[in-house]
Order: sequence, then C-alpha cells, then structure tokens
Amino acid sequence: MINVSYVQLWVHDQDDALEFYTKKVGMEVREDVTVPEMGNFRWLAVGPSHQPDLSIVLMAIPGPPIMDAETNKQVHELMAKGFAGTVFLTSDNLDKDYEELSSRGVDFVQKPEQQPYGKDSAFRDPSGNNIRVTQRS
Repeated sequence: MINVSYVQLWVHDQDDALEFYTKKVGMEVREDVTVPEMGNFRWLAVGPSHQPDLSIVLMAIPGPPIMDAETNKQVHELMAKGFAGTVFLTSDNLDKDYEELSSRGVDFVQKPEQQPYGKDSAFRDPSGNNIRVTQRS
C-alpha cells in the first residue's frame, strides 16, 4: 500500500514560512534539518499535531544548478499569482477556525462560503501559496 506522507510548497523565505505555519496556522515543526554538505540545504516540514503521518515540506525555491535563473523567476511570478501550489486543509468547524486564524493575522482571500460540497474558504501564505480550508457537508 502506498501512503502520502509529504506534500511540498515552494516558499520565498523558510523562516517566514515557519513562523506563519506554526504561529499563525497552528502547525508543529516535524523536521528542520540543514545539510552543510549540500550548500546548507534545509529540509523543513510542518503539520497538524493530530495528523502525524502527513507533513508539508516548506521548500526554498532553488537556484542554479537545480533551477536556472529564468525558471526561478517564473516560479516566483506564479507564486505571486497564487498558482504555484495549493494545499487543501479540512476543518470540523470552519467558522471557528476562520475567526481564530484571522485573529492571529492570517489574511483570508475568501471568507467561509457555503458551497454544494460544504463550507469553503481560502488564504495565502507569505509566499503567495493558495491554502484552501473546507468543512465538508
């Protein structure tokens, strides 16, 4: 059986992303490892405390030789538009979570709205990634 254990988001600044996902969204740090032998590559993963088997890797946008300068620029442009990555979160009580996250400074681009599949909302992280939060019907 194959399980999903990690999903990855590109981030502009891993420290900013870490602060956002832990202090504002309420996730915990799962892994934070820097590898000097790989040019100080940093593996940074966060996730909800009640869901230990799935983590979000907050990956710095690489430069050359992994990603050429033009591609790096394109990734930054797509992120600014909210098209570089989307994470779908679920909530048991979206109205309550919306109020809590908003009070911590999370800026929602879509307030909770009733949809045919449930209640749905969205915010962006500091890098522009689109984060959707849904309460299923």
